[in-house]
Amino acid sequence: MRTLVIDTATQALSIALFDNGDLIAHYHEIAGRGHAEKLMPAIAALPDGGRANRVAVDVGPGSFTGVRIGIAAARALAFAWQAELTGFSAMTLVAAAARQDGAKQWPVAVAITGGHGELFWQMFDRELSPGGDLESVPIAALAARVSAEVIYGSGAEALCAARGTGLAVPLHPDSRLFPDIPEHGLVPPHPLYGRGADAKPMATPAGAG
Repeated sequence: MRTLVIDTATQALSIALFDNGDLIAHYHEIAGRGHAEKLMPAIAALPDGGRANRVAVDVGPGSFTGVRIGIAAARALAFAWQAELTGFSAMTLVAAAARQDGAKQWPVAVAITGGHGELFWQMFDRELSPGGDLESVPIAALAARVSAEVIYGSGAEALCAARGTGLAVPLHPDSRLFPDIPEHGLVPPHPLYGRGADAKPMATPAGAG
């Protein structure tokens, strides 16, 4: 059973290929931009072109473009290979990274950079179950709400700076940790944007149409 893991939801471009749970290939970089150009060549460079029986993809939250790129690629590959397709949250994968990093205080707070001065945030217990709904909150408002001493994720430094206290551990989603996600952490392969779209439809002028 081979599993290809695709993660392009955040600044990280991270892919991994597992064979019965054993990691056989991995590519990870903090790409920032350019996921669309780099993703398929990175997959093609994996053993057997990354071909797998299952494809798992990060459904977000993160950038609208990054989420769409990853899901579109995962759907296309799963269709071509007649493979199973599943999803996971970027927040859950960062929580898995926090556990791997040796987090001692649970639940842990995960904060990922959002848009327009906001952060995505969510709490997780040691079993990687969320302690509440995913939210996108302005940094200043979130600083007044989150009391956890240690913050994990790409938004950790901004949140700790806004609070003036705390320890930031700036982790990005890493596809190598996909096996750490429990079954209850898997989700349908549909976008999880975490906030509304930036672009709003234009109102139709009165009397038009």
